[in-house]
Amino acid sequence: MECNAKSSLDFKLDLNGVAYAVTNVAISNSSVPVNEPTTRGGVYFSDKFAYKMNGVIEDLSVVPLLTSKMLGPNTEFGELKISTQIESDGNPVNLMVSTNLTNSVQTPDSIKLSMIIVKLELI
Repeated sequence: MECNAKSSLDFKLDLNGVAYAVTNVAISNSSVPVNEPTTRGGVYFSDKFAYKMNGVIEDLSVVPLLTSKMLGPNTEFGELKISTQIESDGNPVNLMVSTNLTNSVQTPDSIKLSMIIVKLELI
């Protein structure tokens, strides 16, 4: 969160071997509407707080690929893998952010994604 706040990082979503630029990325920690940690719908685990990520993709060819990734009516869904490069001790480090897609809003020229961060990996 601090790295993204200090400077605008370049994020890429990789789906089916195609990299899509993710812009206007915002990462936050917010509460989830549950009283205690729980398994939601028998599909995924939710704690009382979650790190959330929002971003925009301006390439609408990604829309059909997101259908099977969305939480909600799908009981089988996939994680979205979003990569970026951060700086650690003055050296560039590749970071993979695994997310679950919770919502998307399509406009005529872009799609806004709302996601919950599942895990971070240095690659």
